[in-house]
Amino acid sequence: MSEPTTRSGSLAPAPSAARPSVIQLVFREKGALYAAYMPVFADGGLFVPTTREYKLGEDIYLLLSLPDDPQRYPVAGKVGWLTPANASGGRTQGVGVRFPNDEKTRGLKLKIEEVLGTSISSAKPTQTI
Repeated sequence: MSEPTTRSGSLAPAPSAARPSVIQLVFREKGALYAAYMPVFADGGLFVPTTREYKLGEDIYLLLSLPDDPQRYPVAGKVGWLTPANASGGRTQGVGVRFPNDEKTRGLKLKIEEVLGTSISSAKPTQTI
């Protein structure tokens, strides 16, 4: 199973505000999407492998690509999970990005769950829980 592809950048800073990270997250395979999806968040979320240090609640802007879907989905999320370096169980270092509670992102959550189908209830381990 391959890891999702990520590429970090940043937006131009807004006046008197910290600028959020921008991460392109590309899932080429359903298995990688399954491993990163975080249904533990009510509005959905994704695990993003990264060595950068983040704090809970920090803003992250994702440009998300799903398997076999040419569209890129922008998500203005927040850090809701931290997996530090050298985590137990050999877990990948990174952050869980919690999706916002809005109509557009609810549609994206449904699309991800549709792509995952019945595998969403699998007992296979993920990158988080």
